[in-house]
Amino acid sequence: MERLKELDRKLRAFVEARNWDQFHAPKNLAIGLSVEANELLELFMWQKEEESRCPSPELVARIGEEVGDIVLHLFNFCHGLGLDPLECAFRKLELNERKYPVEKAYGSSKKYNEFED
Repeated sequence: MERLKELDRKLRAFVEARNWDQFHAPKNLAIGLSVEANELLELFMWQKEEESRCPSPELVARIGEEVGDIVLHLFNFCHGLGLDPLECAFRKLELNERKYPVEKAYGSSKKYNEFED
């Protein structure tokens, strides 16, 4: 948790030193987040599923850069809306635990609304 706080402090200082808050409307950051996620997807384009499970060290390094971009965009997005990204994730996990009970979801790729009662 302390490392996440440190990351947030460093990111705030980085953005403020460059006067970039003026460009960080939620719309812009949501678009940027999507763009960065798509850059991650691009790294896997045309790979077979098995290849994606065993990427080369060079590809892992490039994936790490894109993951970093995604995390930074997410933190900037959450900051602008006063959201705590970890709290959002914990709440969503709790919701998913209710939507995907083990006895219905185990080994299944179905969406929660496709489970039989």
